[in-house]
Amino acid sequence: MYWTRSDGAGKPQQLNQTKNPQNAYDFMPDGKRLAVMEMTGSGIFGLMTMPVEADATGLRVGKEDPFAQSAFDERHPTFSSDGRWLAYASNESGTYQVYVRAFPDNGGKWQISSAGGSYPTWSHDGREIFFRSDENRIMVANYSVKGDSFVVDQPKVWSEKQLADFGIIGTASYDPAPDGKRIAALMPVETAEMQQAQSHVIFLENFFDELLRKAPLNGK
Repeated sequence: MYWTRSDGAGKPQQLNQTKNPQNAYDFMPDGKRLAVMEMTGSGIFGLMTMPVEADATGLRVGKEDPFAQSAFDERHPTFSSDGRWLAYASNESGTYQVYVRAFPDNGGKWQISSAGGSYPTWSHDGREIFFRSDENRIMVANYSVKGDSFVVDQPKVWSEKQLADFGIIGTASYDPAPDGKRIAALMPVETAEMQQAQSHVIFLENFFDELLRKAPLNGK
């Protein structure tokens, strides 16, 4: 993982030293902790968080704290707008579903999706959680907090339009605006002509015979 200044000054600097591939995924709202996906030796991802310090010289991270590490694949950790909750996707049920756990973890866990889900993210007003369905649609569920419990409503389709499909290994292809009224998203090409331009391949057999026919050697 690397960091760089947002104003473009200076060069990217390595953030930490590790032997395992890591993806920096989300900062806490106060910027003092970073949620990370880390691939283990068994080829699956686990989740961890690490403290972050920033000053005039740049960013530094502290000791990694495991958050969700098991025999299952866990991905896409995102903090709620108040930093009290962390949503992520796990295949512990046999298919990827979205879960929420308290942060710091107190042992409670709530399943958000029921028919497959990944790439969770939160509204800025602290009322909704979004995720991507297996059909590449944006889903949304209202939630509330009662003491130490996370109470979530049945998810519903936010939009019938389908997102561009990046599978489970990429990064989120959508992000809600701060006012919650709009979502920026990467969408698939909609016209048949443009789809063909991106996915249509022509194989020409006996290429050299065709080349000789059009440009014969020595004019023959």
